[in-house]
Amino acid sequence: MAELSTIARPYAEALFAAVRNEQGALEQWSALLSEMAQVAGLSDVSEALTTPALTNQQRLELFSGLIKTPLTDKARNFLELLVDNERLLLLPQIAEQFDLLKHKQEGTALARITSAFPLEDAVVDELVASLEKKFGLKLKPEVTVDADLIGGVRVMVGDQVFDTSVQARLARMRDTLAA
Repeated sequence: MAELSTIARPYAEALFAAVRNEQGALEQWSALLSEMAQVAGLSDVSEALTTPALTNQQRLELFSGLIKTPLTDKARNFLELLVDNERLLLLPQIAEQFDLLKHKQEGTALARITSAFPLEDAVVDELVASLEKKFGLKLKPEVTVDADLIGGVRVMVGDQVFDTSVQARLARMRDTLAA
């Protein structure tokens, strides 16, 4: 999916440049883009928006009607640009790129922590504190559970992955034995 993020990046960068100096705008846009990304990611919405019988104006109205947050003129113009350039379905990637820029400006990063079992808050805090020392950034944890890991955790910060899961250890052992 690197190609999609490459296409989405200029839209995220342009939007970020347009709103970064406005008070509270980064948080508002991040939340709005997240909502738009969730809607655009729905298969029914994707199917409806790619129907050839719809005009761009109908696509814009259809998508705008699905967003709960009231749209400002700037948000409506942004959506219109995406519709005109047939990039509306790239909203999940645009939102992700926007958040990366936002985190970079704030000196923070998202730490995606996946565990085989639910983690207590104290354990998450301890893990995040040690990762913050390693990266020199303030990390915002996003914790999910994946029983397929069997045990341990997998942490993704940006493009770096720390995988101490049993699943990863078994895969490394299998590869070593097969070599």
